[in-house]
Amino acid sequence: MESMKAKLTFYVTLIVAATLCLCMLSMVGAFLVGLWAKEVDNAEIFKLISPAFQTIIGGFIGLLAGVKLSHDDDKHCKRGD
Repeated sequence: MESMKAKLTFYVTLIVAATLCLCMLSMVGAFLVGLWAKEVDNAEIFKLISPAFQTIIGGFIGLLAGVKLSHDDDKHCKRGD
């Protein structure tokens, strides 16, 4: 049972990290397109994308931390018994 939970935690962490990387790459791509596009005002692009950027990063980091802390917490509880 312990091994299965460890594998599941690893796979969830891996999927979350991969999704975060894809989101980051797409947002950085949008930033770059916005910087060099003549018809787009740079201030407007940053004003629109910055809150989404911060929300996505904060959410994924919170999820990763929660998964890791809950996995580590189970190990400490079993050692204390």
